[in-house]
Amino acid sequence: MATARAFAAQVLRGRWFMAYGSFILLSTAGATYTFAIYSKDIKSTLGYTQEQLNTVGFFKDVGANIGIHAGLIAELAPPWLVLAVGAAMSLGGYLMLYLSVTGRVRPAPPLWLVCLYIAVGANSQAFANTGALVTCVKNFPESRGVMLGLLKGFVGLSGAILTQLYLAFYGSGGGAGDSRPLILLVGWLPAAVYVAFLATIRVIRAPRSPVAARREYRAFCAFLYVSLALAAYLLVAIVLQKRFQFTRAEYAASAAVVFLMLLLPLGIVLREEAALFKSNITNAPAEEQAAETPALPAATAATKQQPPPAPATAGQRLLLSLRPPPRGEDYTILQALVSMDMLLLFTASLFGIGGMVTAIDNMGQIGESLGYPRRSAATFVSLISIWNYLGRVAAGFASEALLSRHRLPRPLILAGVLLLSVLGHLLIAFGVPGSLNVASVVIGFCLGAAKPLILASVSELFGLRYYSTMCNFCGTATPLGTYVLNVRVAGRMYDREAARQQVAALAGKGVTCIGVRCYRESFLVITAVTVAAAVVTLALAWRTREFYAKFKAGTTYSSGEDK
Repeated sequence: MATARAFAAQVLRGRWFMAYGSFILLSTAGATYTFAIYSKDIKSTLGYTQEQLNTVGFFKDVGANIGIHAGLIAELAPPWLVLAVGAAMSLGGYLMLYLSVTGRVRPAPPLWLVCLYIAVGANSQAFANTGALVTCVKNFPESRGVMLGLLKGFVGLSGAILTQLYLAFYGSGGGAGDSRPLILLVGWLPAAVYVAFLATIRVIRAPRSPVAARREYRAFCAFLYVSLALAAYLLVAIVLQKRFQFTRAEYAASAAVVFLMLLLPLGIVLREEAALFKSNITNAPAEEQAAETPALPAATAATKQQPPPAPATAGQRLLLSLRPPPRGEDYTILQALVSMDMLLLFTASLFGIGGMVTAIDNMGQIGESLGYPRRSAATFVSLISIWNYLGRVAAGFASEALLSRHRLPRPLILAGVLLLSVLGHLLIAFGVPGSLNVASVVIGFCLGAAKPLILASVSELFGLRYYSTMCNFCGTATPLGTYVLNVRVAGRMYDREAARQQVAALAGKGVTCIGVRCYRESFLVITAVTVAAAVVTLALAWRTREFYAKFKAGTTYSSGEDK
């Protein structure tokens, strides 16, 4: 009995259960990916034009990506506080948005207030990413690429998971119907999950045993296989739900299978902790004997005193504070912000990620303009979610292998991903019949692959000391890009084409555009800036080629925990 209690305590306090909790937490943290499903109801209920709806979408992206404040809180507070703040923001923001869209708030709130509601709700995603993702990277510093791929992969799957749960809880037969309850679901469910794992997500400073280090990659591969099975099931479910009319009970059965598959990684946790527990029992006598052996005295430092340096002026101190250390060592926040490497990464995120998020946010309206049925919006979101996941895990595992075996710079892989996304933008721009499913797959995969590559590059180039703040700073580029490309370009061009067609709905129903021309010009612009972002990323790959040529995971940079 005592052994069982000791094993249970080790499992609950161990790194692997912490990793499992992070996977589950992030599998509900991608509520922003479901915006395309309920955006049409926001537009029709509140009587918005497409530019106004895109403004709401922009503030959704602002909330999801502006996480500098979450990073600063994480530098000073434990992860549980970061997650608690995220839970409160998710519940409060999305609940107020739901009450506004369903007409329970009278009079109808102005546009700026709706934007505030969705920004607050979406900002919970930044707190979840900071609390779980940064903590996992610090707990598994030598496998950060793999860990980032898995974590961001579960974020990518979250859109499809939430869609299945929405159809089970609130959907009508056939999957088409009122999408406003989805807003309520993405408010309360992530908040409940965050609270459930408050005590689990934490930095574990105990050193890893040799047994754990040897088994680490194998365990991550097992998590990968389970997540691939989940993604495959979701893909099959989406195809069947599109082809056949599901009843409410069938949607519930599908959601139950998803829930059970999310429990499967617990078996991996128990297996790894059992091996570690057995190793600890076996090695305990040897460790006690080693503890009784007196340690050799440490070598004394040289006693020769160096003359004190001359006092520096204020200007000299400022210049010294801005002078960056070698790549891979821990930068200060200010050193990273003024670094050319950070500027190039920021620019790639601004236009590359911004263009892909613009496509995802408008997928419902794109499908409507090209004549797809309304129920296709849920299909597009699920396809994007699944391929987003595949892109994330592929980028995490493949880039780690290419880096360790061939010293291939991650920025070079990122440039290739951005160029691949151009195909999806062009399919939307020219409205090739039946190609929107392909565009959803390409853009979802590329968005998924780009994010862990950027995050891993930040950790490798600038260290982990202030990683939570620096990765959130890099994320601020995405809402800036979506404001330019989504609101100012795609939204305005859509409304202009709708006015030209003179297809204006009745008062309170907004403006609808039909045809390929609705998004052609805007996505040609997005294509051009995405190519420019790829060129910028190639410049970063050239600048860092010598660093990655000497790169060795786990030894080139520190974890930041010892400072």
